[in-house]
Amino acid sequence: MDFSITPLTDEDVPRVVELCRAALDLPEDAAEAPQIVARLREQPGTGFVATVDGSVAGAVLGSIALRDKSVGHIDLVAVRPDARRQGIGRALIGRAEAALAGLGVTEVLLAGNPPYYAWPGIDVRYTPAVCAAMALGYEQDRTAWNMTADLSYPESPALRPTEPAEQRLAAKGITVRRATADDANALVEFARSTFGASWAGEVAHSIDREGAGLHLAIRGPGEILGFAAFGSSRPSWFGPMGTAPTAQGLGIGGVLLRRCLREQHELGITRSQIGWVGPVPFYARNAGAWIERVFFLYRKQL
Repeated sequence: MDFSITPLTDEDVPRVVELCRAALDLPEDAAEAPQIVARLREQPGTGFVATVDGSVAGAVLGSIALRDKSVGHIDLVAVRPDARRQGIGRALIGRAEAALAGLGVTEVLLAGNPPYYAWPGIDVRYTPAVCAAMALGYEQDRTAWNMTADLSYPESPALRPTEPAEQRLAAKGITVRRATADDANALVEFARSTFGASWAGEVAHSIDREGAGLHLAIRGPGEILGFAAFGSSRPSWFGPMGTAPTAQGLGIGGVLLRRCLREQHELGITRSQIGWVGPVPFYARNAGAWIERVFFLYRKQL
């Protein structure tokens, strides 16, 4: 199959979205293709499209790590089902690697690049992608996972009322509420100073934006104790969330989590993906969540 590869332009984006709808085999990924492509395009990096007879048959998006400019990421690779096994994916990744090297990158990760990412890595169910990574010399170095919270029925553990817990917090002088644009600067600074720059970016992208939201806990006139967000990476994904070390153990996290999950439910989302999970027992206990998506993360020295 003859194909040509050219830099991705703004005019290509609608066709890349349609490509992803067809090429992303998991329904939950295909359904959010517009948001995935838009989010990944917000960060500095590179992108290419492969065309066959004038039609987009494949695409790749790459970026540079926020914290280390010598590290690059391959954020998305998609090849139309009827064009696979023709060398398109290999050629696209090669072009992205070369472009990233030209920007000073010496190591490339097949892994999410917070705060702009759609997956932690390669979902283990995308077998062709796993095989391609291995064939191209990438080495697996980590595993990550998502948890799923069922929001499809009112009695779900994920939708348990938070009012009793909020009343207990109020007795301690702690208020829990939805964030507004006026809270943005303070929340971003809290996230950056407490958890790091990548979470600060995700927090900024969750406030006062359609399909996203953030809830926070404050003590007194403005001491932020914790936050929980959803919709930063993708509409159906929850996270990040964090509680100040001095406020842990008060039950703030569980309240913030379920407030976000309830808002996602009200937006019509029936299954929330808790992305790139750390504390598995916390989410299992507070939302009845279970591990469902598992990802392999890869790296390669250029």
